[in-house]
Amino acid sequence: MNTDGTQSRWFTRTSTGTYTGTRTRGRTQTRTRTRAMGDGTTALSAAARRRVQTKRWFKRTWRTLRRGTLAVTRAITPLGWFVCFVGVAGLVAGIAFSWVEAWFVAVCAALVLLIATPFLIGSRAYHTSISVSRANVVAGGEVHLEIGVQNAAARPMLPAVIELPVGPALRELTVPLLGAHHSTVLPVAIAAERRGVIKVGPLTVARQDPLGLLRREMTWREVHRVHVHPKTVLLPPNSAGLVRDLEGQASKRLIDSDLSFHAVREYAPGDAMRHIHWKSTAKTGTLMVRQYEESQTARLAVLFDARREEYASDDEFELGVSIAASISVQAVREGRERFIASGYVPGRVRPRIDGLEELQSRDPVQMLDSWSELNHAPDGLPIEYLARALAHSARDLSIVVIVTGSAPDMDRLRRTAISFAGDVHVMAIRAELLADPGAYRVDSLTVATVGALGDLPQLMVRGAL
Repeated sequence: MNTDGTQSRWFTRTSTGTYTGTRTRGRTQTRTRTRAMGDGTTALSAAARRRVQTKRWFKRTWRTLRRGTLAVTRAITPLGWFVCFVGVAGLVAGIAFSWVEAWFVAVCAALVLLIATPFLIGSRAYHTSISVSRANVVAGGEVHLEIGVQNAAARPMLPAVIELPVGPALRELTVPLLGAHHSTVLPVAIAAERRGVIKVGPLTVARQDPLGLLRREMTWREVHRVHVHPKTVLLPPNSAGLVRDLEGQASKRLIDSDLSFHAVREYAPGDAMRHIHWKSTAKTGTLMVRQYEESQTARLAVLFDARREEYASDDEFELGVSIAASISVQAVREGRERFIASGYVPGRVRPRIDGLEELQSRDPVQMLDSWSELNHAPDGLPIEYLARALAHSARDLSIVVIVTGSAPDMDRLRRTAISFAGDVHVMAIRAELLADPGAYRVDSLTVATVGALGDLPQLMVRGAL
């Protein structure tokens, strides 16, 4: 008993652990418990840790086995799977029916696979690179590549075979014996026969047995794209503008302010006072203002028909591409305002509603790259609908060049031309392979037939277009 009127009790209990408490009666009451784990609880914790470690070991082992199984299955070629199937079938037949021939087939299959296994042992410590001489070439030319191979290991490397995908084809290159840290350069020439895009790479080093049962590959991800441009011809200067020159030629469009004077008319509210013609005003006694004809450079649109059914053959389609590319590239070189459209543009998953797709034309190289990627438009709209969509667009055009094949007749071309306003000069160029060149005019439409790419500049020089 304490002198301040409080009562305290102390107690201690020990079993498998220790229990210590304090209890105080009075104004304040505090109770503290401390329990120390004994040997039984420690044993349970050790068992839990062992279970967790065992589970992690099984997971790591399962991942390793799965990766190894995938690697083994990938290394077996179709011919190797066939040999495995024959060996298993012979083993089952030999056990079930005691056929000596079946046992012989199973043993031969196992022996062949066993002999093929050492050819996959080892690795190729190569560093490779692909150097392209140029990123674009004209159809019919060649692209030269240099394949650099370096042995990064501290031991010599036996000869190997490198596979290089070049478009749809596959080139095989032989790497000679390389010493430690030695390198070699393998030259490759690619023939670019047709317009398009050639994908070069990735490089693959393959190891396989002589029979082709097992195969092991190592691939590098370096890939290059070579654009094969369509053939083009150099057109006469200002031929892309035709009826407009760079300095500006008067058109039939009347405006309130320009350089080419047209006539005077009566003053209307909103006219600028600086355009009042004072002499005419003094003679007539009525305010008269000047009226001008608009002077402008060519605002050119090249509309290409990308539907394959409008052309008699693939060569005729390529002729149409070359004609459209020649005119559009000339417009880019002359700095014209241009709009190059077709029924198909590479890179777009879904076509636009109006069917018109604009090709990139920042410079001649980008323009030709776009023509290289252009392909047939299986779901493209007919040329009449494309022309109507172009006419109803917000583009202020002065010249429209329509390039199509030999299938559209004159009625279709006339329906195409009437979609545009009267002050827009419309030309239709028909690509007809090996046809005699010629041009004629039907109302406001100029129709030209080009049988070869060399006919286009001749028609331009003679002023037929």
